[in-house]
Amino acid sequence: MLNKIEKKPLGAVRTLLLAVVMCAGASWASVEVEPLSSAELQARYQVLIEEMRCPKCQNQNLAGSDSMVAMDLRREIRRLLEEGFSDVEVQDYMVARYGDFVLYRPPLQRNTMALWFAPGVFAALGLLTLIVIVVRSRNGRGGRQDQDAQELSVEEQRRLEELLNTGEQRGGKNND
Repeated sequence: MLNKIEKKPLGAVRTLLLAVVMCAGASWASVEVEPLSSAELQARYQVLIEEMRCPKCQNQNLAGSDSMVAMDLRREIRRLLEEGFSDVEVQDYMVARYGDFVLYRPPLQRNTMALWFAPGVFAALGLLTLIVIVVRSRNGRGGRQDQDAQELSVEEQRRLEELLNTGEQRGGKNND
């Protein structure tokens, strides 16, 4: 009985220790260890890494990505800022190396027009479709059938009764 009492606290301590180690590992992953030489450079650095996309992660900015590529790019941006490059020069450098994809807001060019105008075109088409559906439903042409169309002809009624009788006969044989 004494062994059971001693094992329970030890298991709880192990579980707690494991949880603390797992949480600490996640918090250490995104810590920047190399500070910049001035607060102004640090502020510019933060803006740049939040406005640039990680080429590997694709939907994360450099600030939020823990990939090796993002770490290298952050290091490179830090180096360029320390060497006296302006924000525009840093962005131009990154675009020359990785293309417009590295920017969250690529410039309006011929090859990026779809990125800029496609959402508006799709929204306009959706709105137009919605308007057409509402107008048709108000005019009585949107999916409702006329009373005359709901009634079956004599031939259709005969065929329906024939199918129903055939189905009942088969259903009766299968249930026996």
